[in-house]
Amino acid sequence: MSVLEYEAKASPDGLHESAQESAREWQWSLKIAQPLQRLLQLGFLFNRVVLGLLLPVLVLALWYLVYNKQWLPEQILPSPDLVWKTFIELSQSGELPTNLLISLKRIGYSVLVGGSVGLVVGFAIGLSRRAYEYLYPTFNLIAQFPVVGWIPLLMIFLGIEEGLKIAAISLAVVVPVMVATYKSVLNVPPHLLEVARVYEFSKLQVLRKVIVPSALPSIVGGLRQGIMQAWLALVFVELLASSEGIGYLIVWGQQLIQPDIVYMSIIVIGVVGFLLDNVLHWVERHFNSWQRKAF
Repeated sequence: MSVLEYEAKASPDGLHESAQESAREWQWSLKIAQPLQRLLQLGFLFNRVVLGLLLPVLVLALWYLVYNKQWLPEQILPSPDLVWKTFIELSQSGELPTNLLISLKRIGYSVLVGGSVGLVVGFAIGLSRRAYEYLYPTFNLIAQFPVVGWIPLLMIFLGIEEGLKIAAISLAVVVPVMVATYKSVLNVPPHLLEVARVYEFSKLQVLRKVIVPSALPSIVGGLRQGIMQAWLALVFVELLASSEGIGYLIVWGQQLIQPDIVYMSIIVIGVVGFLLDNVLHWVERHFNSWQRKAF
């Protein structure tokens, strides 16, 4: 570069032109980088979808192969086409949506009851040493029993009506929510509590402005676990003591000696559980990102 060119660039006008040129180059780089980033994200999503569908497709192909070769009788393994037709027929008749809605209502009521108890007990145990000594051993003992083990005892007190199902499924929700709440309260960062002491927050203000916002993502994670445990418990309860619901459809198909209904119900249970888990996972990630921004 000559002395004249250097002086021209060093002058205010030259510096202004150089800055404009750098800005144009930066904008051009951004225009190129953003589409590339979107393509990479789409490619990553596509790979996840393809890899996720690989095993179900292989299982379906194996199912067709076993059925066409007649390696198993139709009374044990119906054709995939028949299972699909059964799904369409029960959906159009309203049988499947009605029973699925009943099951989802049971999940909602159970999560409301069990989640509320788990939150209250979890906060009490996390905030009070005396509550921990009184309550934690009992709930830790309850956690050792599977939901199916409670059903005979609950039948004695509640009969086989709707209360039995709500109580049994609620027990599956209480423990995960309680444990997640208790641990998240104990794991509140000490520097946040120190800031609260400096500002002389009351106990209620510490709970509302420090503990709850800090513990919320972990509590949501516990609720996610509780809801998935409730979905699993729901199927067991409806198989054993119910005359309606998605789990009962399996019993109904067995009684009618129609394995297509059984297979269809199992697939619907799996798909609904998968969708529930993914929605709850998205909610949990949202709260985790919110916490990182807030703190």
